[in-house]
Amino acid sequence: MNLLKQMWSWFGSIAISFILVVFLGVFVFQSTKVMGHSMDPTLHDSQRVYVSKLSHTFSYEPNYGDIVIIDSRVDMKRTFKNDLLDSPLLSLFTKGDDKHVWIKRVIGKPGDQLELKDDKMYRNGQLLDEPYINEAMRANGNKQWTVPEDHVFVMGDNRNNSMDSRVIGFVPLDHVLGKKLF
Repeated sequence: MNLLKQMWSWFGSIAISFILVVFLGVFVFQSTKVMGHSMDPTLHDSQRVYVSKLSHTFSYEPNYGDIVIIDSRVDMKRTFKNDLLDSPLLSLFTKGDDKHVWIKRVIGKPGDQLELKDDKMYRNGQLLDEPYINEAMRANGNKQWTVPEDHVFVMGDNRNNSMDSRVIGFVPLDHVLGKKLF
């Protein structure tokens, strides 16, 4: 009987710890790994970064220049189930595919007029000062975008090697899963 009590106590402690770790990973803080070279030279392939999830939890709009993790499946409605399945601990037990989780930089916020002109980015008519980009952009022509309400426009720092809003379109704010801390 004593052994059963002790096993139940251990099980309870492990269950509480598991729930706490999942809660923290979904709502507060998580680590993630950079996959690919789209954020070179700022972030490198296989580098581990730590992300605050509070902006997603409380629906904060990111700031210009913030490095964020996003769900690139912008046409899909995100649910709480997606948040759970994307948590690092639960993804160990599921066949989750995290290739849809990208790391990018916020370039435009709701209402912004963005323009790619002569291989340079402009926001609301002002040339962006972007010392973090890998090399000068080589764009095929000029393009313009107006960021809709409740969306952001994101780009990688390695502009010539980045799948970003130029390809997938605007990112709904609920698809911004967190902000890079360090």
